[in-house]
Formats: sequence, C-alpha cells, structure tokens
Amino acid sequence: MNLSVKILIFMVVGAIVGFLFLQFGGYDCSGFLTQTKTMALDMDSWAGKKALLAAGEANCSILQEQSWAYNYMVEGLFNIGGSLFINALKMLMVPLVLVSLVCGVCSLADPSKLGRLSLKSIGLYLLTTAIALTLALTLASIFQPGIGMPVGDATFDASEKPPLTDVIINIIPTNPFEAMFNANMLQIIVFAILIGLAITLSGEQGKRIGNWFNDANKVVMELVNIVMRFAPYGVFFLIAKTFATFPFSDLVGSLGSYFILVIAGLILHAVLSYSVLITLFARLNPINFFKGMWPAMITAFGTSSSNATLPVTMRCAEMNLGVHKNTFSFTLPLGATINMDGTAIMQGIATLFIAQAYGVDLSMAQLLTVVLTATLASIGTAGVPSVGLILLAGVLTQVNLPVEAIGMILGIDRLLDMTRTAVNITGDAAVTTIVAKSENEIELKTFNDPFNHSNFDD
Repeated sequence: MNLSVKILIFMVVGAIVGFLFLQFGGYDCSGFLTQTKTMALDMDSWAGKKALLAAGEANCSILQEQSWAYNYMVEGLFNIGGSLFINALKMLMVPLVLVSLVCGVCSLADPSKLGRLSLKSIGLYLLTTAIALTLALTLASIFQPGIGMPVGDATFDASEKPPLTDVIINIIPTNPFEAMFNANMLQIIVFAILIGLAITLSGEQGKRIGNWFNDANKVVMELVNIVMRFAPYGVFFLIAKTFATFPFSDLVGSLGSYFILVIAGLILHAVLSYSVLITLFARLNPINFFKGMWPAMITAFGTSSSNATLPVTMRCAEMNLGVHKNTFSFTLPLGATINMDGTAIMQGIATLFIAQAYGVDLSMAQLLTVVLTATLASIGTAGVPSVGLILLAGVLTQVNLPVEAIGMILGIDRLLDMTRTAVNITGDAAVTTIVAKSENEIELKTFNDPFNHSNFDD
C-alpha cells in the first residue's frame, strides 16, 4: 500500500476513534460548558458570570481527572504519539532548510537568478493572499454567518505586532546558531543564501565545502524517508486527540455557520484558485499537482504547522512534482514563513462575522482596508509566532472592531487551523510550481507521470 493512501486511512480511522472516545469516554463536558455559558449570558452581575464560568471549568477538570480514557488514552497515548511525530518533523526542519537551500544556491549558474526567484515568489504569494481575502469577504457578505450571534463577554489578549522596521532589521541574524536554535526561518533562509553565494565565489575551496553540503543533503533526505515511514501512525494519534477533545456541541447556530463557511472558503480557494493559477501561469494540469501534494496536505492537516510539514512538502515538490532543488529549496521555506492563504480566509470571514455579531456595517472602503492590511501585513509579520491571531487583531483594530471578540471563535479554531494549514502549504507548492515552470526548473515527465504521485520511496 502506498504511503499517501496509508496516511489517509489512518487519518480517517483516527477521526473515528477520537470521536468514539469523546462520545463514550465519560469525560466530555462541552455540552455542560455550553449550557453554563448560556446561563452566564443571562446574568447581570459580572462577578456572578465569572464565578459561574469558573465553577463550570472546575467541574469539567474534575470529570476529566476521573476518566481513565482521558488520562491514559487522550492525554496519554494519543498526546505522546502525536507529539513525538511533530517533534520528529520539527527536528528535520532546520537542517533540511539550511542544507537544501545552500545546495540550491550553489547550483545556480547565474546568481542573479536568485533575485528573479524572490520577486516572482513574493509577488505570487501576495497575489494568492489577496485572492483568498477577497473570496472570504465575498462569502461572508453573502451568507452573513454572524447575524444573531450572542456577543456575551468574550475575552482575548492580543500580542502586539512588531514594527516593520524590527522585522526588516532582524532578517539578518546576529548569531546564526541562535537563529537555528530558535528555528527563525527568515534568518536561516538569509544565512543559507549568503553561505551558498560565498561557496559559489570561493573557487576550489568552495567546491569542497559544496560537495560536503551535497553529501549532507543526501543524508538529511534519507532521514526524511525514515521519519515519513512513521507518518501514518503520527497522523492517527494527532487526529484522534483532536477529535477526542473537539467541542462539537459548540457547532450550533452562528458558530456552526461560521465554521462551515470557513471550511467551504478554504476548499474553494484550494481547488479553484490554485487550479486556475497553475493552468493560467504554468500551463500544467492541476489534477497532477493535487495528486503530487496529497501526502503533504494530509500531514499538514494533522500537524497544523507549515514549518513542521516543510520536510514533507519539499519531498513532494521534488519527487512528485519534479521541481528542481535550486527552486523549491528557496520558495518553499519562504512560503512557509510569509504565505498565509488559509489564514487570510479565516481573517476575512472572522472579521465580517464579528462585525455582523456586533451589528456593524462595514463600508466598501473598510473592506478594502481589510484586504490591504492583511495582505501587506503577511510580509511585515513574517516569522512572528501565532501570527494568524496577531494579524486578525490588527485587522479588527483597523476597522474599529473589538479585539476581544476573537475569544468567540477560539473554541472551534483547532479544526479550522488544521484545514487552513493544509491550504497554506498547498499555496506554497502552487507558487513553487509556477515559478519553477517559468524558470524551466521542473521535470515535466515527473509532473505528468500518473504513477509517480503517491509515494516517497526512490
């Protein structure tokens, strides 16, 4: 059985197992918490609301502590198995990006080509983000999921967005080892590019170092193969834990409409937008593209992390799509850092959802502000942790909506985060494919091979 089919089967089985644990494990208190929140909304006293919600959380904790299913399976086996898989992927991330990007830059016959790759990649990433936001705002304007949503007393502590000047200054690492220790992808990308250029310009001595990086790249890729053999089991544990703890009882009324609309927007953007762009700009069959990216999309859905999925995305780009290393080694790490199409869908729909819940009618100028702010901020906040929520807080501030309203949608965000991560990495690969085709850096025989889109084995 090929790897992508095996991952898909284990993902489905994990969802079923997790849901069964949630229903029959004796620890599900989401319905009780929802009822408690509803009762709190009817109370006039803020202190009374706070005490009632705190009592509900305490009773839920006691119920979970008394459940063997929750302690030994959900927070035990599922949590440990999933965490081990994510840690293994994150372990690969820094050496893979550093080594493959150095090798990619070294293999460039014309160093000026790096400038073209940068302009094309960033331009396309901004374009896809703008398309995603426009689609999201259109869907939310048509279906209006926030109408009738009780506002309540939602809370959210938003982190401050760093100034653009700090982001630009911090692109150059003062300590490359610290950048690798903290997995600061932008700094690692810049350092790897500089190392690759230095190797190219260093003559015979540089060739010896370049050969060492080529050997190291072979070893790292083999390490990716080893980790990917455990991918089905890791995805099973991650999905099982998610479905065993997801508050399905919250998916009623306006929140359910918001959830469905975000999922629909993500699917539409992934299927339609990327298909049109690949067909229009690259003149390639989008069906072959999605077949080639399937293993990475499933892994991204399980891990909820573009960076953690990066080793799988790079492997798919090389083995399934036929993209050359000196293209994907630059465009994919860059995309994992700055491309946020899935997050943009969430931001657009969430902004209008919150506006509708508060009875605020946003003007066309404000909607354009949302598109421009979120699109440009995706570059200005590159590499910032929890950037999706930071960007959403910034967008809400721009259109005079309460930032604390983000608390209304946080409870159901886990499953949405998994889906938008899959869309994010698909966008990275779509831009990479288009850029590679424009630079003649793609093996069309590999891309069009119907039997070469499922496995990682050489």
